[in-house]
Amino acid sequence: QVQLVESGGGLVQAGGSLRLSCAASGRTFSSYAMAWFRQAPGKEREFVARISRSASSTYYSDSVKGRFTISRDNAKNTVYLQMSSLKPEDTAAYYCAANTIPGTLNYNYWGQGTQVTVSS
Repeated sequence: QVQLVESGGGLVQAGGSLRLSCAASGRTFSSYAMAWFRQAPGKEREFVARISRSASSTYYSDSVKGRFTISRDNAKNTVYLQMSSLKPEDTAAYYCAANTIPGTLNYNYWGQGTQVTVSS
């Protein structure tokens, strides 16, 4: 089992920055990949970024590439999402997710989400 708790959301003006954190517990953190997703009201959940177990590999959606950075600290059991140059369209609930199934992109553990609101 993996438990995930996000934090760091809030209200920010367009062009501003926020850093989201996701604290994990349960299984050995360095043994699974992590990702961030988001969901805006009335829209489907959207992939944002993912990071490998050792942080050697990252991948971003086109909508956030160059503005967001995913990272992890395996000593602190935490994954981060640094968001810069925020836009109103980044407004959403942001969720971290864990993939404990090797060789797949199936995220089988999810946090409760943290709200990010970007004002214009």
